[in-house]
Amino acid sequence: MTDARMQLIDFIGSEAVFHGDFTLTSGKKATYYIDLRKVSLDHRVAPLIGRVMVDLIAEVPDVSAVGGLTMGADPIAAAVLHQGVALGKDYDAFVVRKEPKDHGRGKQVEGPDLAGKRVIVLEDTSTTGGSPLTAAKALEAVGAIVVGVAVVVDRSTGAREVIEEAGYPYFAAIGLADLGLEP
Repeated sequence: MTDARMQLIDFIGSEAVFHGDFTLTSGKKATYYIDLRKVSLDHRVAPLIGRVMVDLIAEVPDVSAVGGLTMGADPIAAAVLHQGVALGKDYDAFVVRKEPKDHGRGKQVEGPDLAGKRVIVLEDTSTTGGSPLTAAKALEAVGAIVVGVAVVVDRSTGAREVIEEAGYPYFAAIGLADLGLEP
């Protein structure tokens, strides 16, 4: 386990895991909630997220850009972009809106032209897999080639299976066991 990954696990465990009664995106109830925005927007933690995620996707060949559905993926994509540059990678970033804009150029995918480019969809925490699949559909509509989905924390609630069933490789940096949580 890398030092960056261990530090990231420590930060998430101490600052982004909340205990109580919560309703998840799926509608299911949970006794804990992982709020990654508490750390993904923190100056101490964002570089760690970037480093861990760059390491996670390093073996995927010819990736041009990373990003996902706004808002959860936005800070993750920015962290990967910046740490990627520091590590000699040339990943661009993109943002996928939930729906196309109703003004201006009417775009749903913001950032560089992705037609014919290999991209990885990012997500902060995975629950149902719906957000990455929504992003993948929008990306494919602009001609991008989605070569995987990479999440910071996998909640072990079926997202992996849904994403893999849709035909995308699934990569997770941290699991519930790493955080001392039960699925």
